[in-house]
Amino acid sequence: MEQGRVNADPYPPLDAYGLIGDLRSAALVSVQGSIDWLCLPRFDSPSVFGRVLDWGRGGCFAIAPSAAAAATHAYRTHSNVLETVWTVERSQARVVDFMPLAAACGWCA
Repeated sequence: MEQGRVNADPYPPLDAYGLIGDLRSAALVSVQGSIDWLCLPRFDSPSVFGRVLDWGRGGCFAIAPSAAAAATHAYRTHSNVLETVWTVERSQARVVDFMPLAAACGWCA
């Protein structure tokens, strides 16, 4: 970003999102821990949260510290389990996101 310019665009880049899913649906989780896209119960269902398309009206679900905090997220090794970690001074908060496979899905036995 150029010095002196303020970025007025609220939309994070797509690579700032993690994807969690259960083989039937998926959610996009921002680096700040909010679920900004989710269709349930299937990929072709209407969206429950759609902030990636309309920041003001699309809706999201968020769990985050009330104070400003540095955030990172990463997948646990060899999994689709996403961990978001917020750090403030010497304190940390961690949220683990995943979508479990339902036994009735037909893909898992």
